[in-house]
Amino acid sequence: MGGVGVISVAEARARILAAFSPLPAETVALPDALGRVLAEPVVARLTQPPFAASSMDGWAVRAADIAQADAEHPVALRRVGEAAAGHAFGGTVGPGEAVRIFTGAPLPDGADAVVMQEDCEPDGDRVRIGRAVQPGRFVRPAGLDFSAGDELLPKGRLVTARDVALAACANVPWLRVHRRPRVAVLATGDEIALPGEPLGPSQIVSSNALGLCALVATQGGVAHNLGVAKDDPESLAAMAAGAAGCDLLVTTGGASQGEHDHVRDVLGGLELDFYTIAMKPGKAMMFGRAKSGAGAVPLLGLPGNAVSTGVAAILFLRPILRVLQGLAPDGPGFSQTAKLGAALRANDSREDYLRGTVTADADGTLVATPFARQDNAMMSRLAKADCLIVRPPNAPPAQAGDPVTIITLSGGVLTL
Repeated sequence: MGGVGVISVAEARARILAAFSPLPAETVALPDALGRVLAEPVVARLTQPPFAASSMDGWAVRAADIAQADAEHPVALRRVGEAAAGHAFGGTVGPGEAVRIFTGAPLPDGADAVVMQEDCEPDGDRVRIGRAVQPGRFVRPAGLDFSAGDELLPKGRLVTARDVALAACANVPWLRVHRRPRVAVLATGDEIALPGEPLGPSQIVSSNALGLCALVATQGGVAHNLGVAKDDPESLAAMAAGAAGCDLLVTTGGASQGEHDHVRDVLGGLELDFYTIAMKPGKAMMFGRAKSGAGAVPLLGLPGNAVSTGVAAILFLRPILRVLQGLAPDGPGFSQTAKLGAALRANDSREDYLRGTVTADADGTLVATPFARQDNAMMSRLAKADCLIVRPPNAPPAQAGDPVTIITLSGGVLTL
């Protein structure tokens, strides 16, 4: 690697994502599979339902015996037993016989239909049936849902709560899923302190590391916060060594070429590319392999500005985490078309990602409205945003109602 120059967001994403592939599979207990990505399909181990079962409380009968029954002329059948869920009737229903049955109970041998209890009148050891039914009425046949050997969930699926329930129905207690990405996060800079610490006269509170760790968690990864490295090579090298064994090291700050920016020199050498990306907020970024004490861990160097870090993480870190788990880089609904809720002036040569809100108009069309102020220091705007409004380089002025591409700021591993 080792290139310097201005590149597009699309080119930067392509270069970065080309370096990653899905992590190996591991076996986890079904309750622990929520939010994980399947490395192998889920195959049913049994047939569901395993037997023909009643879908109604009523009476199991032979449909032919009550073919002429109606409310005015009920047919009397002899009661020969009872079937409840978990308690099958052990005999056979013969001509002129019926079995009291409850929802979920196996349909007795000889019976081919169920008459719901509202159309029946028990009378001692007999029952009067006041409605004719067709064979199969209120009967769930064996295998109605699925059969043993059926593929129920495909490889590459993000496991939802409903999927957990389905696998349980199929008697699958263990799932093969991709290992969670392990991501080390290292903030840099003499000017930052951790939340709650006393602040010096020239210091600010560090938000980047905590925000990045939270993003990693929402996307299915496991974050390791390495803390804050000072602006000297020894501190940076020592703290970066904590990334050994991780799948990715993410740094914030120190990605530029100033006298106090040491990330490239200490961790990279010729193993890192320095990217000036034609985007705002943010433009300075590094990617490659950190070869210092971190043990040649892939490194993504993000800007130090909090909003720039957040936007860059959405565009670059989130898709890395998805690829490592066997997912497509961008999930469904990641990029959508909306119409502008306010006019915008012409854009400069950098691709702009405006923070904004999303609403729906009367006909359901999405309306994306940028915040009036877009200062890169305003973290509150990013926190309140529903989307990033994408403005291509050198885009002409736009009017309210014009179409625009947005990137939604929703979506994680815990979907219903």
